[in-house]
Order: sequence, then structure tokens, then C-alpha cells
Amino acid sequence: MDIINATIKDYKELHHVRMSVQENKLSDPTKVSFEDYSLMLNERGVGWLCEIEGQVVGFAIADAVSSSIWALFVLPDFEGKGIGLRLHNTMVNWCFEHASLEQLWLSTDPNTRAESFYLKAGWKITEMNEDGEIRFELSKKVWEQRKATAS
Repeated sequence: MDIINATIKDYKELHHVRMSVQENKLSDPTKVSFEDYSLMLNERGVGWLCEIEGQVVGFAIADAVSSSIWALFVLPDFEGKGIGLRLHNTMVNWCFEHASLEQLWLSTDPNTRAESFYLKAGWKITEMNEDGEIRFELSKKVWEQRKATAS
């Protein structure tokens, strides 16, 4: 399992993973375009992908401009293998260490495995968005405390 930086050249593989998920599916696949990936990877943030034997099986993208997590997805056949957690931890560490962010946020659908995943990773629910998604926040202080107790 290799975690490497994603570039816009990886668009087809990233989008394939995004379109393959069973939860948090896009009702309209055109809602997330090549231009959106390009903006996130080239101007607003950084992305990582996970490869296993040359196949992209998951990816994560952080938006440093809005201090948010834009994407974290794993192919259904590779769920439960620690890929999401490795991508998550790589991304969150980068946000707090290299982008010097103090707080992160994300949103996801309620009553999903993603909701449970983020709660276990230390994120706190702050509100329900107007679109029905749960908003989570994670502070640098909480993240550093979790890392210190895990070592």
C-alpha cells in the first residue's frame, strides 16, 4: 500500500473511485468536474492517493483555502483495510503541519459509515447543514493530543 501525492494527471482514477462509492454518492455525477479536481489539486489544496499493486484504490484531498476536507473516498472492495485512515491521517497531518491551519471542517451524510469514521478519528459534530449534511470540525489542539496519546 503506497500513499503518494495526487496530481491532475490522476483525474480519471480519482473520479473513478469517487463514482464507485456506495455511500455519499453523487446524485448527479457532473456535479464534480475535471475543473473542480484541477482547482483543488493545483490551486486550493493538496491530494493523496493510495495505490495497491499499481491500482488507485482511494484518495483524499484537502482544501487549504477553506480549511476543509474536500474528499476522502475508498473503492468499496478495499474498505475496511485501513486505507481511509492512512489517507485521513496523512491529509490531516499535512493540514496542521504544512498548511499551518488551526481548525478543519468537513461535511458528510448522516447515519453513514463516514459519520462513524470521523467520530472515531476525533472529529466533533458542530451542526446540521441546510442541505441535511452533518458538519464536523477538528482542531489542531485535539489532533495533537490524539497523536500524543496514540504514541
